[in-house]
Amino acid sequence: MIVRAEHDTLFLIPQPDHAHLARRIMERSPAVAMLPRRDAIALAIGEHDNGWTEEDAAPIIVPSSGAIADFVHIAVAVRQRVWPRAIHRLSATPWAAALVAQHAITIYDRFRTDAAWTAFFADMESLRARFVDAAGLTLPELLADYPFVRLGDLISLSFCTGWTSEQHYSHWLVRAEGPRVIISSGVSPALFGGSTVPIEIQARAVRARAFHSDAEVRAAVNAAPTVTLRGEAVDRA
Repeated sequence: MIVRAEHDTLFLIPQPDHAHLARRIMERSPAVAMLPRRDAIALAIGEHDNGWTEEDAAPIIVPSSGAIADFVHIAVAVRQRVWPRAIHRLSATPWAAALVAQHAITIYDRFRTDAAWTAFFADMESLRARFVDAAGLTLPELLADYPFVRLGDLISLSFCTGWTSEQHYSHWLVRAEGPRVIISSGVSPALFGGSTVPIEIQARAVRARAFHSDAEVRAAVNAAPTVTLRGEAVDRA
């Protein structure tokens, strides 16, 4: 679950919805449209968080604080178990499955030296190799396609979370300024050809407070009104 705090309100966005937004954003990119494997890449972007479906349907709290457990602060076991689920759901499109395995490896790379993550990386690398082979392609080709998955993820996350810190990936820099997400690359052509891409996603609006149980937070989420958050993505070469 993504939890975006604004004043006394928490905006809750399921991870799969954020991924669908990432796909809608990246499908507006001429650079993505020209890729030979664009359909599988778009599928990977849009479904990279489908493994969170079950978790987000039953939100839980952080016991020590009573806060809603978001995707960053939820237990390690939860963060690890969503990825094999997501990858196997894409097995009919092996290239998309391989890209999602690469995404899991990339976003958690900072935990490489943590013993609690050793088996996770071994599993992800095994799945990546399996689906690269099934697609009849190579790891270098995967690594060439993957940046568009990560970039779509960062643009959507920056908007959905309200992060104000700059997010760096490869030669791209992504930063949110209010409802606007600015993407800078230092290279030409710009990701969206200089155009502005509208952003829109629905969220549940919950009053910010400490919760006493998982049951309480689930009841609050189920009763919460749905609101639409809007913004735009703008690129700068």
